[in-house]
Amino acid sequence: MSAELARSISPETQPRVGSGVAANAADDIRRAGRLLSPQELEERLRTAGFDRYHIHHPFHKLMNAGDLTLAQMQAWALNRYCYQAIIPKKDAIILSRSEDPDFRREWRKRIVDHDGDEDSTKDGGIKRWLKLAEGLGLDTDMVRSRRYALPATRFAVNAYIDLVSNNSLLVAVASSLTELFSPVAIGERVPAMLARYDYITEDTMAYFKPRLHQAPRDAEHALHLVTIWADTPDKQADAVGALLAKCDILWAMLDALYFAYVEPGVIAPGAFRPPETE
Repeated sequence: MSAELARSISPETQPRVGSGVAANAADDIRRAGRLLSPQELEERLRTAGFDRYHIHHPFHKLMNAGDLTLAQMQAWALNRYCYQAIIPKKDAIILSRSEDPDFRREWRKRIVDHDGDEDSTKDGGIKRWLKLAEGLGLDTDMVRSRRYALPATRFAVNAYIDLVSNNSLLVAVASSLTELFSPVAIGERVPAMLARYDYITEDTMAYFKPRLHQAPRDAEHALHLVTIWADTPDKQADAVGALLAKCDILWAMLDALYFAYVEPGVIAPGAFRPPETE
């Protein structure tokens, strides 16, 4: 592991966030009917979101502990690709809903980050994720097809598209605020996987390094907009609810992986089936 990467993901560089918030944080704001200050809203978002972030999921913990088999890691990479592949599509939906050219210029950076740019020497996030899958021994054409993803993964990904398409622009933007916590997840995941899985290399994990600066940049922009746009108690509740809905989507994806590939090991018909389970 390079010294530069180690410094960038060390615990000292990660944001400190609270915990212990009630599960109904959005409802609490709505019932109270008091407009929170921007600082109070930010704290609610950070605390509620971190409490529900998928970093706490048993599957994530097994991964970091080095307790997943190669087949389980393959299932994670394959299913997670479905989510990675729709990120630029959901961002294009959000971009298309705004009349503000300044907003659109800033938001489209997210699309380039994942799709790449024909004039850039760097791969986009989707291509880097395929390299991760390939490094785990998967056929990239199979992964790209998404035919072998779990049904629950498909439903979760579609739920995210529905969330940004069928609600207010405020809700769509607020749903992206899980990126506030992405450096924490990466800071745990990258060193743990490099240390505990001998078939994983820094090249395999190349997807994550750019996210250490892309995610905070994007999160701070979205957070700034949300604290301005959410100018009533109901809108503030909507913003917190959107973040929690996104957390639920990410959690549900790991639920599906755990149920299918850990316990009780019930793999849906047509989904990826490692050789030892056949």
